[in-house]
Amino acid sequence: MNKVKLGDIAKYSDTRVKLSNLTVENYIGTDNMLQNKQGKVNSDYLLKEGQTTQYTKNDILIANIRPYLKKIWFATNEGGSSADVLTIRLKENNFLPKFVYYNLFQDSFFDYAMKVSKGSKMPRGDKKQILNFPISNFDLPTQTAIADLLSSLDDKIELNNKINKELEDLAKTIYDYWFVQNADEKWERKKIGEIAEVIRGTMITEKQTKKGNIKVVAGGVDYSYCHSEFNRKKNTITVSGSGANAGFVNFWREEIFASDCTTVISKTDFSTMLIYHHLKLHQENIFRSAKGSAQPHVYPSDIKDIWFFEIPKRMEEKFSPVFTSINDQIAKNQLESARLTRLRDWLLPMLMNGQVSVKNNENLPINH
Repeated sequence: MNKVKLGDIAKYSDTRVKLSNLTVENYIGTDNMLQNKQGKVNSDYLLKEGQTTQYTKNDILIANIRPYLKKIWFATNEGGSSADVLTIRLKENNFLPKFVYYNLFQDSFFDYAMKVSKGSKMPRGDKKQILNFPISNFDLPTQTAIADLLSSLDDKIELNNKINKELEDLAKTIYDYWFVQNADEKWERKKIGEIAEVIRGTMITEKQTKKGNIKVVAGGVDYSYCHSEFNRKKNTITVSGSGANAGFVNFWREEIFASDCTTVISKTDFSTMLIYHHLKLHQENIFRSAKGSAQPHVYPSDIKDIWFFEIPKRMEEKFSPVFTSINDQIAKNQLESARLTRLRDWLLPMLMNGQVSVKNNENLPINH
């Protein structure tokens, strides 16, 4: 398999854009890029003075701080990126941007970026060395076929994510109307610690894990790595325990290994779902409850003392089927996306190394 260096076919963006011309939708920093190759979300902040690196449609953006977080995005619009984001732009040549993107999407690229990184506590990829990463050299028709095949998988995953976002918004709307705006003052108020099990996870480092697909939930906004065992059942609330994201509330519809986090599990899945919406409603207050300046922490006791209410039987009978149906559909979509992700990640290195041909891609298990 012939390969070329990334630097032979691409360069870093050398154009600039005024920050005043950008919005939270088209400004890309390391904070609004999602780890584990999940793309990006809108930025929470935006400076208005000065200039920053410009990106254009079909550029490839990669977070250069802590490459092991695997933050990468293929630009679908124009905008600006921070200094800690590598903005890679193809030169005029016979390489397809989306094909090069999938070369850099491989785990082997992020392993390489870590290998040539500088610094231990906050490693940064070496920009010069990154340009030496080898890119598979196929003819344009083959590049197009590979990119189209992998894009078809990502399109299915993205569609599931959009559907799930709409379903989650629907559940929140129902909760806000019936359990916030029209909550009965006669409902018995209780602390979350009285109606749910609120406990700390079990610390485990990446070196202590065994190979598996169980997500380890720690102090971030997403899972940190994977393990072979779980210690919490599906439909569990987690509250990140420490670090910059201490207090972040999440809900898991799959078995997980809870590590540097607090977990909340009520008597029924329905009650746990309502507690989750209640905690998300008070997300900012939970963030503010973090203790410690150098390393903020949120403890189980902080969550136990939050006031909620005992769910009346009639409300549970009326709304449990609704919330359960929505939750089950989200879980089903997530399961399908996980299967497609595994398929994509299994195919990717073999396609790039020529081990699998795209000429007979109708036989690949995409729609099975």
